[in-house]
This record gives sequence, C-alpha cells and structure tokens, in this order.
Amino acid sequence: MIQNLGQKAARRIKRVVPDHPASLDVLAFSLTALLNVLAIVTITLIIAIFTGKIASASIAIVSFAILRQLSGGIHLPSTDWCVVVSVIGLTALSFLDGLASGITITATIVSMIIAALFAPTGIERQSRIPKRFYPYLKVVSVALIASNLLIGSSVIAFSFLAQCLTLTKKR
Repeated sequence: MIQNLGQKAARRIKRVVPDHPASLDVLAFSLTALLNVLAIVTITLIIAIFTGKIASASIAIVSFAILRQLSGGIHLPSTDWCVVVSVIGLTALSFLDGLASGITITATIVSMIIAALFAPTGIERQSRIPKRFYPYLKVVSVALIASNLLIGSSVIAFSFLAQCLTLTKKR
C-alpha cells in the first residue's frame, strides 16, 4: 500500500515536472521511505494518545531511529510489514517505562555488546557513508547506547535492545 502511494506520487511529480533531475525510481524510493516513516510515527503517536504514553512513545521512536541511522539493521520484506511491526514494537516499548534499574542496566549492556559485535549492519546500499568510516559508526553506536547508563531510561534501554537485535542477521 505505502509502496503504491510512493510510486503514484512519483509518477505525478514526473508528470508535473518532467525535467526533474531525479529518475522515477529514485523519486518513488524516496517518497516510499518518507511515507513509511510518516506512517510509523503518526500511527504510533495516535495510539500513544489513547494509551496515555505519548512521552514514552516519543522517546522510543527517537532513540530507535537515531541508533538505526548509526548502526543499520535488517529490513522487512515490505514497507507495509515494516509499518505494522514497527508500530507494534514502538507501542510495546512505550509501556516499559519505570522498570527496575538492574533490568535497564542489563538491557543497556547487552545492547552495547551486540552493537560492538555487529554494528553497522546492512547500510551498504542504504547510505553514502564510505566503508572506511564504519568503525566510527560502531564506536558512536556503542557510545550512544552507553549514554543510557547515565540517563537510566528503561524505554531507551529496550528501544536500543530492539534495534540491536536487528543487527544480528545471518551473515
């Protein structure tokens, strides 16, 4: 559904601006990615309004997204599945606020270990960052996760853990 919307919008843009320098495929890909993120954030926040977890859901969205940009991760087979799984996951994460500090610290340390072993994963075709900078992405990912040892947020800890689990695809 989202992919179809992205393609329709790209075709419409090309009709209106036929000299646009981006190809139809590039426009469709970009618009689909944008619609995907917009759908995830919007649906998650709408659910959060009804559950009273707006702050926790926002924290989960932001922390997951930032670490995702730095560390990469596997992709689901379709944008629709991505939206469904992401909304369910982010909504579930929003309910993990206030867990015991021991659980939060453990989740944070496990995430740091996973990121140290596997980050970055799967960003070769998703990013323009040269491969020589990948070790820095690993260090920054681990440092970002480690920052939660100071913050102490269970939502952030499990958001980072969920993201790190996407790094462990079969190699």
